[in-house]
Parts: sequence; structure tokens; C-alpha cells
Amino acid sequence: MTLKDFIKKIFFVEILQGLALTFKTMVSPSVTRQYPDERREPFPGSRGLHALARNADGNAKCVGCGLCAAMCPSQCIHIYTSEGEDNKKVVDRYEIDVLRCVFCAFCVEACPYGAIVLTDHYEYSDFTREAFYYTKDRLLDNWDKYMAGPKGEEYFEKFWGPKSGDFAVVNNNGSGGGEDK
Repeated sequence: MTLKDFIKKIFFVEILQGLALTFKTMVSPSVTRQYPDERREPFPGSRGLHALARNADGNAKCVGCGLCAAMCPSQCIHIYTSEGEDNKKVVDRYEIDVLRCVFCAFCVEACPYGAIVLTDHYEYSDFTREAFYYTKDRLLDNWDKYMAGPKGEEYFEKFWGPKSGDFAVVNNNGSGGGEDK
């Protein structure tokens, strides 16, 4: 043990440095937000409440492929389909148990149709478990409340991909659509 280490132990230098830091922060202004009065604005792409997207004609985009339910690590998504006219799948029920959800957005990434989104609405609470079991109608209502119109278009433009422009056109000679080398 060196003389410097011995002096540090006797005079409690590290403890005094910690106390100095504590006293310095006690007199500085607080950075805590007083939540009900001061709300923070959600940032673009934040992961909040789930919603089922609508097409331009007002119907749900979901075709019932089940990829979102298959990718969900917490298995909180349940999709029930039946066979409709022309042997097409019809989504009878689409349900999400939000209390089990970990908000990982794997369902959003897995959906090839952009049918499920996570809105930026993060303030929701209730006193019963049933209020957090979202059905197809409630999920469509969430789209209407929080993502309809230009906000939904901006969401898909910025955060949903790939887009058709991301793929190169292949020419007959086998090269991509880029410049010739």
C-alpha cells in the first residue's frame, strides 16, 4: 500500500467527493416533470397503444395471415378467421391482450400489409383487466382516434417499409437497375 492510498483511506477522500457531489446537486434546480400538469409530447415512432389500420375505403387492412401473432414473443395477439366468399379469409376476431404485450413492435415489422401499428398514444389506464383486452372494433377505433388522415400517411411514409422504390429493377442482362460499371 502506497502513502497516497493510505491517506485516501484515513481521510475518506472518496466519501467526501461523493458527499460534495450530493450537496452540489441538492441546490441545483430539479428536472422532474410534474406529470399531470407537464406532459411530454410523444416523439415520432414511439410505441404506444395498438391500432388496426384502415384502407382508403374504410375497411381494415388485416387479411388474417397470422404473421403478427406468430412473431409475438408474449403471444398476446389472437386472430380468428373463417372462409368467406371466393375462398378468401375473413377476419372474424382480432384481439390483443395489452397487459401481456411488451411493446417490441415485432408485430408491426412482421405484417406485410401494414395492418397493425403502434400509435404514439401512451397515456391509458383503467381499473379492470377487461379494459386492456382490445377487440377488432376497439383497435379500428384507435386508428380513427390517433392515426387517421395525414398522421397515418406520415407514419407509413417514415416508419413502414420496405417500399417498392427500395427494390432494384433487374434488366434482361442480369444487372441491377443501377449504373453500368
